[in-house]
Formats: sequence, C-alpha cells, structure tokens
Amino acid sequence: MQMESSNINAQLLPEAVLGALRHPVLTIGPDNGICYANAAAENFFATSCTVLLRNRIEAFVPFSSPLLNLIDQVRRYNKSINEYNVDIGTPQTGGERLVDLQVSPIGDQLPDQCLVLLQERSMAQKIDRQLTHRSAARSVTGMASMLAHEIKNPLSGIRGAAQLLEMAVDEESAALTRLICDETDRICTLVDQMEVFSDERPLETEPVNIHAVLGHVKELAKAGFASNVPIVEVYDPSLPLISGNRDQLVQVCLNLVKNAAEAIAGSGEPGEISLATSFRPGIRMSVAGAPGKVSLPLEIRVEDNGPGVPDDLMPHLFEPFVTTRASGKGLGLALVAKIVRDHGGVIECASQPRRTVFRMLLPMYAPTSTRSEKQDAS
Repeated sequence: MQMESSNINAQLLPEAVLGALRHPVLTIGPDNGICYANAAAENFFATSCTVLLRNRIEAFVPFSSPLLNLIDQVRRYNKSINEYNVDIGTPQTGGERLVDLQVSPIGDQLPDQCLVLLQERSMAQKIDRQLTHRSAARSVTGMASMLAHEIKNPLSGIRGAAQLLEMAVDEESAALTRLICDETDRICTLVDQMEVFSDERPLETEPVNIHAVLGHVKELAKAGFASNVPIVEVYDPSLPLISGNRDQLVQVCLNLVKNAAEAIAGSGEPGEISLATSFRPGIRMSVAGAPGKVSLPLEIRVEDNGPGVPDDLMPHLFEPFVTTRASGKGLGLALVAKIVRDHGGVIECASQPRRTVFRMLLPMYAPTSTRSEKQDAS
C-alpha cells in the first residue's frame, strides 16, 4: 500500500511542480493545441484552463508571433531555444506584454510536444528604466543650476558690449553685432528653459482627475499641432483620482502627445494617437522621499503608429539633448522624466515600427488623514 501511494505521488509530482511555478507554463501539442496550462498561465492569459485547453496557441498570441516560429524550430531541431524581450500581448491580455521565452522539447515519449515557459520582463524593465530616468533627471538638475549661474551673467556682458559696438561701426559691421545679440538671446532662452530643472521645491499636490487632464490636452492638440491627426480615447471610467499637480501633468501629457504628432507627421503616412488609462493593482516601487514602497496602480498611456524610436536612442531617450528632430533641443522628455519623478511615478517607453507607447505609472490620491492613520497603524 505504501508503494502504491509513492507511485501515485510520483505521477502527480510533475504537474504539482509546474502548478507551483509563478511563471506561465504551457505544453503545446503537434497541432499547436494547448495540452496543459498551469495557474500562472491562466492569470497571464486572463482565461480559465478549460478555455485554454480547447484552443490552439495561435488564439492567445499576436498574429505571426515569434513564439510560433520558436515552436516550429524546437520541433525541427529537437533542441531548447530561448528568445528575449518578446511582445506577445493582445487586447485580451491588456496590450503589450514583454516576456522572455523558453521553448523546449518534452522528450521521446511525447514527440512533437513542446514545453513553453514565459517570464515577464515588464517589472524588471520598469525598475531599471526608472533608476535610469531618475539619474538622468538629477543630471539635468545639476546642469541647469550650473548654466544659470555660470553662463547667463557672461552672456549679459557679451550682449551689452555688442550693443555698444553697434553704435560705433558701419552698417555692414552692425549686422554682425546684431547677430551676436540674437545668438546671445537664443542661448539665454535655452538657459531659461533649463532653469525649470533646478526647481527642487516640494511638489504641491491635489486630487486630479487624469481624464480631465487628457481631455484638456486633446483640445489643445486638436486646436494646434495635431489638428489633422485622429486622437482616440480609451479610458477606464472607474479610475480613481491621481495625487499630483494638474498643470505639470498637463505639461507632461502635452509633451508626449506633441512628440507623437511630430513622429506621425515625419513618417509621411496617415497616423493615429491613442490616449488610454487603466488600473494596474499590485505594482509597488521604492520612491525617493517615501519611507517604504509606494503603490503605483494608475497607468496612463500615449501611443502612436509613427515610425518608432531608433534602437540606439532608446537607452538615452529621457536624457537631456537627445532628440530625433533636427530642430529639437532634446529637453522635452527630460522634463517629462523630472515631473514624473517629482510625482513619485514611473515612465517608460516601448517602441517598434508603427507602434510607440509611452507609459506612466502614478500613485492614486489618498487624503492626509488616511495616510497618517496608515503610518500610525504600521
């Protein structure tokens, strides 16, 4: 009897181990039908195991997904293959889902069947990018302070000297002195724009309806730079209020929408901008100035179908003076990174041809009394 019990436990052990994994695991049959799915896979694909087992894998991944090609290669060569940073998100699973894939043959006893392991990368990328963006914002702050003190004063002297020279030279030379004045004015304007980064005063926050902010940004865009670009709104109507500064949030969203409109205009093809919001519970991060991890459940996305961000610029996108436009100064996204940092939030970008998404995660508003009670209770 004890031997029979051990045999039963041994038979159940593989399924129990796969079920305990926190990463989604699937087994795929010869016809790409799903033969097994653990609990993590049910959560990932937002459907039950019963539904998964009635379908082929093609029903749950994007058309022509790299995963399908990996499964074919594993069957052909009978070897494990890994692929990193693959987007297998669909509207059913909530849009973009970046994962590392591992596809392996199961063995001779089950020919043409594959084991698929999915490991989500989104959280690790958010943390890594957030640290990068904070560092970039701090470098901009120091640079702005230096520019304000070390450059503006000499520029005033240069401009004054040029004006005095203009009164004592002929007309041809006067044109050169006016050029000096114009260029010093241009540099002063750039320094003034940089000075906003050196403002380290505590952020004055209030409960903000992000949908009202996005609606205002849409009106501004349609009245100006995005008058010929369709703007689609996909909002979660139950989204709670954000803890933030309305004017600064308008500036952030306006910068992102303006970038999207300019990217579409530069592509020379019809385009569309999407503004979306959603509630993402369970995301907690360490934020500067906070005693512990802060919940960031409110997601705001600005998406466009322009040509995308060049791969070589992606790691430096939120750093100062990084731009893809010849006339751009490269300060817009650096300012966005600073404002989002000041709000205790996260911003990241994912880009591929015909799809670029800027995603912000922000804390929701909590009354001061509620915050105090939570701190006292802890």
